[in-house]
Amino acid sequence: MSHIYDATDVLDRFLRYVQVPTTSSDSQADQVPSTPEQLVLARLLAKELSELGIADAEVTEHGYVVGHLPASAGADERPALGLIAHLDTTDVVSGEGVAPHIVHYKGGALVSGTGMNGPVQLEPEQYPQLTELVGEDLVVSDGSTLLGADDKAGIAEIMALVARLVTHPELPHPSLGICFCPDEEIGHGAALLDLERFGCAYAYTVDGGPIGELEWECFNACSVTACFDGHSTHPGDAKGAMVNAGNLFCRFHGLLPEHLRPEHTEGYEGFIHLLGVSATCEHATARYIVRNHDRTAFESHVALMRAAAGFLNAELGCERVHLVIEEEYRNMAEVVANHPELIDAAKEAFLATGIEPRVIPIRGGTDGAQLSFRGLPCPNLSTGGYACHSVNEFIPVRSLERMVDVLTELVARFA
Repeated sequence: MSHIYDATDVLDRFLRYVQVPTTSSDSQADQVPSTPEQLVLARLLAKELSELGIADAEVTEHGYVVGHLPASAGADERPALGLIAHLDTTDVVSGEGVAPHIVHYKGGALVSGTGMNGPVQLEPEQYPQLTELVGEDLVVSDGSTLLGADDKAGIAEIMALVARLVTHPELPHPSLGICFCPDEEIGHGAALLDLERFGCAYAYTVDGGPIGELEWECFNACSVTACFDGHSTHPGDAKGAMVNAGNLFCRFHGLLPEHLRPEHTEGYEGFIHLLGVSATCEHATARYIVRNHDRTAFESHVALMRAAAGFLNAELGCERVHLVIEEEYRNMAEVVANHPELIDAAKEAFLATGIEPRVIPIRGGTDGAQLSFRGLPCPNLSTGGYACHSVNEFIPVRSLERMVDVLTELVARFA
């Protein structure tokens, strides 16, 4: 269906959006959005939606961009469908001063820019998917920042879809709820979205990787903050008296199985990941995340950490190791498995545009996990991006354009 329409303005939108810095802050921030920069993009998107004729487009108190596109003729009685992407980018790599440009990839190393130590490049040996993209135009950063395809590609694709549907009112679709969420990268995501006002029966996030990915399983996830209380004395008189909190952390971390570190896992394998640590003799704090698709295995990872803390406390004869465990999200498969029609519709939409769908588990989380357990079943679709959360992040121009076609086909299946 959608292939008969001219190419969309999705590339222009994407290049514009990635230049707005929207890095989110840490998960302990006491406000949503966690950074004011996200509001800049939110206001821009709400303005553009309004200019497209979305009468109720707004930025909510907490920085959510929300609006509704009325159903096409004859689809007024169909349940509303949501399309969701997130505003923020990760703080793992700088998102300030993103300078996107297009490289016509001819094979070999994909060079995005020049850094202090020479070219910033991605080799096919590191990233075998590159061999499938020879001859494509790829959007990259200048190598000093991430690109921001996660998830400004999803935003651009949804916005381009809205523009297409407004321009071509004959295209079938139900009432569409559009939402762009802040703070997905730090786990807040869709927590404050007013679902009653959003008014959708089901939704899709557009927040995946290479084109064709379709995901309805994600990790069970929690954060673990491990606190170590030491006892400082003069090192010259330390024997039998000093308890070094930094050394306690080292012993604790050493008790956790090395094979459960993310660099040794793939597919459905879970992990315990050390995000960072600060330590003095008197006190140390280590931040971990724990992930597994299987709930029982996930709980066993947490139990290992409790056991390690208990072992050290028993040896010391007092409570010097304390764990603070906060659940973040659960595997949305528990919910989405009861809605196979959502998976089937997405597969059909990919196939209708000549793309082979690939159903894979998310090795992470999306707003869809949170929303699914709040009563809005929400699988995840690809954006077309690669190597997210890195200076090597890139996205093929053709993938941006084809995902707008996929979304056009998808919404037609709910009309």
